[in-house]
Amino acid sequence: MSTSFRRKVAAVTFAVLGLSLAGGGIAIAQPSAKAPQEAVQPARGTNSQPPVSAESARIAKAALKASAATPLVATNVFTVVNSNGTKARGSGTVVKYGVGQYEVIFGYTVSAGAFLATISRSDSCCIPPGGEVSVAPRLQTPNAVFVQTRNSAGTPSDLGFTLLTHTP
Repeated sequence: MSTSFRRKVAAVTFAVLGLSLAGGGIAIAQPSAKAPQEAVQPARGTNSQPPVSAESARIAKAALKASAATPLVATNVFTVVNSNGTKARGSGTVVKYGVGQYEVIFGYTVSAGAFLATISRSDSCCIPPGGEVSVAPRLQTPNAVFVQTRNSAGTPSDLGFTLLTHTP
């Protein structure tokens, strides 16, 4: 009886494997079909960072030089930024590059840290508008963070945000 059961299990296993492979083949074949032109979504904007400006590089170097003698332990720092790129409160220097593109420069290296950002307002008035925010280490600047904000449709938009950085 156990031999019969083993044969049935083997047969079911091969059947499931065969169906999985056939289904995978069908799934792989699907994307090659052309979508109607009206179904193609428009480009949402770029995910790349703008080049570092000379002013931003100067600010970053000066900030690192000013705090070179300060030994750091694990640190949590926040920065609240208005939609026009001005700092409302917190740490760091803010540089606005373009629509929805901001750089926050600190006096110490943050490239090995963790970053968290959320759309916010600097006042206690109202709920902030809906939108998206992305944050990444700033390219070629180890003591800065790049933040990009977009409206709910994914279009770059000037939105206020709060940035939290944790450096080990």
